[in-house]
Amino acid sequence: MSNIHSTAVIEDGAIIGDNVTIGPFVTISSTTTIGDDTIIDAHAIIAGRTTIGKGNHIFSHAVVGSIPQDLKFSGEDVELIIGDNNKIREFTLLNPGTQGGGSITKIGNNNLLMGYVHLGHDVIMGDNCILANGATLAGHVVLGNHVVIGGLTPVHQFVHIGDYAMIAGASALSQDVPPFCMAEGNRATLRGLNLTGLRRHLERDEVNALKTAYRELFESGKALQETAEALLKNSESENVKKLVTFITESKRGIPFVRKNNNG
Repeated sequence: MSNIHSTAVIEDGAIIGDNVTIGPFVTISSTTTIGDDTIIDAHAIIAGRTTIGKGNHIFSHAVVGSIPQDLKFSGEDVELIIGDNNKIREFTLLNPGTQGGGSITKIGNNNLLMGYVHLGHDVIMGDNCILANGATLAGHVVLGNHVVIGGLTPVHQFVHIGDYAMIAGASALSQDVPPFCMAEGNRATLRGLNLTGLRRHLERDEVNALKTAYRELFESGKALQETAEALLKNSESENVKKLVTFITESKRGIPFVRKNNNG
């Protein structure tokens, strides 16, 4: 049985799962689906064609599913899909997709979006990501799994960020960040591997393989794409292959300071 406050406005057609808690003055659109065991706190707005999975907690004054902030949007049928066990904190803003970007914004499972986070249209986010207060993702950004983005960091549209990457707070990211790497600055550049995160999740030999690959790619002074292709051909590490495949497929380029061959 769900616990729905008497002042909540739930339009006819909305689908509410079991054991859902809906607080005072929440507004839920007719095209929303909310999974079991989800909590929606006071004054949150769930708009549009939004599907929310199980066990999520949407905090007060969040706006989830309002129309994209894209001047080309003209009322097309677009969607926001949220997985399970996410925490979406106060004053977050999550927009659905646009027709030009596939019509879907999608968030995975077990993510933490802190206060004032914004996810623009057509964002795709994996699982176990943490976005600190005020992080903002422009349209068409793609995040892998276990990504950490520090507070007050904007991410340019169409940027891709790989698994286990970390972007420092107060950075400004305009290019792709490969998996396992750490970037910082305005404009953000690679600063090394996200070793703290890697040591929590990978065996030591895999971390060492990534260290060797990182030095070869970004500190040897060699041509990046040629080095990546060589590592892809010769490395036995699946994580190194994931790293270099990301580099070879990058559309916006990798933000790193090239070193000359002498130093």
